[in-house]
Amino acid sequence: MSSKPVVGRFAPTPSGRMHLGNVFAALIAWASVRSRDGEMVLRMEDLDTQRTSGEFAQVLREDLNWLGLTYDRETPAQSLRSGAYDQYFEQLRQMGLLYPCFCTRSQLHSVNAPHLSDGTYVYTGTCRNLTEEQRASFNRKPAWRVMVPDKVWEVEDRVQGHYELNLATDCGDMVVRRADGVYVYQLAVTVDDGEAGVTEVVRGMDLLSSAPRQMYLQELFGFPHPEYGHVPMLLAPDGRRLSKRDKDLDLGELRKRVTPEKLIGTLAHAAGLIDQNTALSARELAKEFSWDRLKGDSIFLDASDLL
Repeated sequence: MSSKPVVGRFAPTPSGRMHLGNVFAALIAWASVRSRDGEMVLRMEDLDTQRTSGEFAQVLREDLNWLGLTYDRETPAQSLRSGAYDQYFEQLRQMGLLYPCFCTRSQLHSVNAPHLSDGTYVYTGTCRNLTEEQRASFNRKPAWRVMVPDKVWEVEDRVQGHYELNLATDCGDMVVRRADGVYVYQLAVTVDDGEAGVTEVVRGMDLLSSAPRQMYLQELFGFPHPEYGHVPMLLAPDGRRLSKRDKDLDLGELRKRVTPEKLIGTLAHAAGLIDQNTALSARELAKEFSWDRLKGDSIFLDASDLL
């Protein structure tokens, strides 16, 4: 274990009330950091300004406070950081790694395009070697991709164990800026975490494949790799993923029915962190938190457990 100070982060998208999956990821990130007297950073990931708002961001802050998940500082929201992203985008350009991509969504997702077993498409570099004349023939603005190496990136995840991805064969050259000028998640998160000094990234296991992508960008930008912990998904008893569509399980409704201690105790018990479903505060959980006890598989949670 590294002796350097631990800096964790919680980076919600302010597009609505937190649901149980958000709460669970935030709780684990917070408990891990506080168990080692580290620093917790809050960041609003609002790249999609059509779906997010400052009002939702304030509600998120209030919900975190209700849960007892305090933070030490809040970094500027992503919607305010385009200037910083511009600098790193230019850095990639100076390295000769960027090129414009004119592929349409239908082309990328066509049945003839290569896809992995999970349905994710692999970009084949269609636009990588276009001539200037060919590029000029397109009557639309391009997205911008960064070239990736034929190399396997390995992650030793604290929850999911060993994970690896070859960016060239499993992903292809990555979009870093959309055609409308908006920077994509991978670049923005890499820059935000790197500049904030984040040493530990805790988030849902659906983002595990993002870790190798961000590790590649971290090396290009000169940022150290953080430790990763991709926590399991929360599922209903029927196997359905709990999400923002489950309005009865978002904090707006839950705060009417349960105490924060009851909610935290139920989540901690379902995840294997405590032996019995006992109400406890976030700070009490942090005192006995251990990554070794956290389940790596999906966690099934019956809403009746919260009553």
